[in-house]
Amino acid sequence: MIKIAVYPGSFDPVTYGHLDIARRATNIFARLIIAVTSNQSKKTLFTITERVEMLKVVTRQMPKIEVISFEGLLVEFVMEQQAKVIIRGLRAVSDFEYELQLALMNRKLENAVDTVFLMPAEPYTYLSSSVVKEIVSKGGKAAEFVPPLIEQKLRQKFSLTKK
Repeated sequence: MIKIAVYPGSFDPVTYGHLDIARRATNIFARLIIAVTSNQSKKTLFTITERVEMLKVVTRQMPKIEVISFEGLLVEFVMEQQAKVIIRGLRAVSDFEYELQLALMNRKLENAVDTVFLMPAEPYTYLSSSVVKEIVSKGGKAAEFVPPLIEQKLRQKFSLTKK
């Protein structure tokens, strides 16, 4: 039985969609490692340390979850953690082609690692960190998209960057 799974991402910031996928994964696996990475193709709003700390706070009531940052190849990190599964969320068909390419490349790099795709609950299928940042940057409310701590941190970031 596979006991450990890794849920990688930039989580800039974490949304209720991310947390929904994490909850679903903990229903399947004994332990879930949320692996926070710096995606070099994305300019992040929060530092990797800030993202890890925020995730630790919003997942503290989920004892099966551990939050760790990492650099380098995902499959190497997965193997170091003695995991065999990568969790990826699929919001729409448009996500599938990109995610399939990643899954196949990860399998090519390490045949022992599989990818499991999970779909979020319907209210989160349109949700992304980018959309949330856009809403908050324009003064909108994000309470239905992110936990209160995350909305507060977003508001602080945008008030600092506007001065």
